[in-house]
Amino acid sequence: MTQGREADVRIRDAGDRLDAPAPGAWAGHELGVRATLVQFSSAFCQPCRATRRVLAEVAGMVPGVSHVEIDAEAELDLVRELRILKTPTVLVLDADGQVVLRATGQPRKVDVIAALGKAV
Repeated sequence: MTQGREADVRIRDAGDRLDAPAPGAWAGHELGVRATLVQFSSAFCQPCRATRRVLAEVAGMVPGVSHVEIDAEAELDLVRELRILKTPTVLVLDADGQVVLRATGQPRKVDVIAALGKAV
């Protein structure tokens, strides 16, 4: 998932895993059957709004994929644990909650769809 100079895409260590939603972070959300797009955002982040639209659209198009947005400022323990350094950061999780791809910056829809290919 890339767009110009803003995005930084890299595969994460196999140790990064989100088995169960953090109590406050994922209220009302579960891992997708096939994959999950986890977005870390902050309130005044303009690219976060555009990222939210792209990820929600892709999740609506691809069966078994869910989109979860987490307020980075409200979930600092999780942000530290996952080494989230800026917003937006998107984690692509496979069906088991394993992080298969991580990107920062505003992604393009085509790149999100391609990234899902690594998760499903």
